[in-house]
Amino acid sequence: MSDAQAPRIASYQADPERVSRVLLLYSGGLDTSVMLHWIQARYGAEVVTLTVDLGQPGEDWDVVVGKARDLGAVDAIRADAREAFARDYVLPAIRANALYGGGYPLFTALARPLIASLAVEHARRAGCETIAHGCTGKGNDQVRIDGTIATLDPELRILAPVREWSMGREEEIAYAREHAIAVRGGTERPPYSIDDNLWGRSSEGRAIEDLDRPPPDDVFQLVTRPEEAPDEPELLRVGFESGRPTTLDGEALGPVELIERAAAIGARHGVGIVDHIEDRIVGLKVRDIYEVPAAAILLPAHGELEKLVSTIHQNNFKRALEDKWAYLCYAGLWHEPLRGDLDAYMESANRHVTGEVTVKLYKGRATVVARSSPYALYDPDLAGFGESGGEFSQAASPGFIELFTLQSRMAHRVRNRDAGVEDRFTGIDD
Repeated sequence: MSDAQAPRIASYQADPERVSRVLLLYSGGLDTSVMLHWIQARYGAEVVTLTVDLGQPGEDWDVVVGKARDLGAVDAIRADAREAFARDYVLPAIRANALYGGGYPLFTALARPLIASLAVEHARRAGCETIAHGCTGKGNDQVRIDGTIATLDPELRILAPVREWSMGREEEIAYAREHAIAVRGGTERPPYSIDDNLWGRSSEGRAIEDLDRPPPDDVFQLVTRPEEAPDEPELLRVGFESGRPTTLDGEALGPVELIERAAAIGARHGVGIVDHIEDRIVGLKVRDIYEVPAAAILLPAHGELEKLVSTIHQNNFKRALEDKWAYLCYAGLWHEPLRGDLDAYMESANRHVTGEVTVKLYKGRATVVARSSPYALYDPDLAGFGESGGEFSQAASPGFIELFTLQSRMAHRVRNRDAGVEDRFTGIDD
């Protein structure tokens, strides 16, 4: 592994001469395990590791924490952040109907500011002046994590060896072998780069990068392929209170359990596969395969209920704000004041988003088939032009139409007059 030191560009980058106690964001994988050993050897620094539980399936946290200690960490911390993630990050995203680029429900983007804020908190407690992470120089996560740390504590410094010292995989494997560092899953290069938490899973790299081909079947480790999903549909009732999902099929659940249960049901029915071309913050276009069964159920259910209880003006206006909210989250600007302003609006707009939505799950599709709310702006008599009349008078429609179309008709007349079109316009005094 090269000892060459990349020049410091940003003020928050660590000065090699002043690295003495480091908090390392530690997953137990190859990159962070090599970094744990290397930081100690390179700087003679003490290393505290922080491993964050966001509901990643199949993780044995005792093994991960034990490995960090075996590699010389002076302390190895596991933070269970599932409740905070669901409550403070996923639920606001649901209220905002948050999708980046029309398809990505932001599960990684939502997690990174929480991870970074926990890193700041634990670095302060542990007396660390530096935070280290394994982000590359090509991805979005470096922006999200660096930006959050620099915002919350400008005095902390950041190490990113994969980015700053160009650590290649073959170098890492050789280093791991030389220093007897056990590599989870062996030294074979994994087929894809994976990230997951309770809100979804992403896969990218290698065969996925071939845009001319559909993704290989081995990509899908969370969601059942739609062709193999059950032949019978399932109806799932989702209850909301002020924009927050609170029940499934009438059973009250906390946010973590509700998301996990919705994900399991959706995954069984092949729901939530997204094949997405994405514009990264750093300027690259990438192809990602997302498996997001919970989001594929809860976001459309929320959106349909919101449309039912909100006016046309609220619905039209909110869409533009949703795109901005999603972009700020994707770009790692979680602490941008505008996002806080948008959150305040989203919360206000969701005050009456209370009711129940029924979603039909079948062969990869999640379709809203029923909805109800005590705040619905819907009258079946009016919608069906029944006999009750109510506040709708059909006899008033011609006058409304004349006034509603007035400017459009006038513009058509004036502009076609200049083109020599015969004037058949009537009904407006010259």
